[in-house]
This record gives sequence, C-alpha cells and structure tokens, in this order.
Amino acid sequence: MTTHDPIPARLAALKTTSTQDLKAQWRDLFDSEPPPFNRRYLESRLAYRIQELAYGGLKPETVKRLEALGEQLDGGDRKKSRIRADLMPIVGTRLIREWQGVEHVVTVTVDGFEWEGRPYKSLSAIARAITGTRWNGWVFFGLKNHRRGA
Repeated sequence: MTTHDPIPARLAALKTTSTQDLKAQWRDLFDSEPPPFNRRYLESRLAYRIQELAYGGLKPETVKRLEALGEQLDGGDRKKSRIRADLMPIVGTRLIREWQGVEHVVTVTVDGFEWEGRPYKSLSAIARAITGTRWNGWVFFGLKNHRRGA
C-alpha cells in the first residue's frame, strides 16, 4: 500500500490480472494457499482484503452484531450457517415436478420444505418419498444448476 499504488487502482487491476497472479496475491495477502474456487471469488476476497489492510477491518462491535444477527437467522445451527441464503429458493416458492403422470407440488418453507402437508428438511427426502429411490433432490426438482451458480 504505497502512495504510488492507490487502492482504487489496485482494485481495478484485479479484473485484468491473470488467475496465476491472483493466486500469488492471495498467498501474499492471506499467508495461505488460495482456495479452489472460481476467479470471481478470488477477485472479490482479494478486493476486500486489500481494503481491509489499507483502511482497517470491521470494528469488534460490528463483528459481534453480525454474529448475533446470524444466530437469529440460523439459531446457531452450524449446518444452516454454511448454506448460502441466495442458493435456497425463496420461502413460498412452489416447486412442481411430474413423476409417472402425477404432479407433485413442494412449497419452500422457512425450515425447509412441505409436500402433501408434511414438513421435510430436504428435497432429497421428498424425492425419495415420491420415487422410492435415492435422488439428489436438487436434481430431481430441476434446481441443480441454480444451486451451484452455474
């Protein structure tokens, strides 16, 4: 962070930096190996880290507040905290799948899913109940690509 290398210029340069160089910057800024995620992830985390080092990170009070808000959302459930909220269909969404001539409607709820008036934690459990065999529920209901962000 020198005066001849202003932060905005460093951030703008990330877009045109090669992936190899992004990984090298990661090693320098995080003192660890870069994760095996896509380029966009590397760019965004590096941009945050560059600003964090230059301007300072979040205040401890802010970190505590964010953690408290997170607990309110997931109830301290570590599994839920690892699920990206933007990958889950919006509460109230109806998923419709025809299987062997029968239309099945699943509603997304706050706690998971509902099918035929019963709550389920996963789409896979519903797919299994419908078909009698193991299925990836996201694939069964045609959500696989949306879940992965592809």
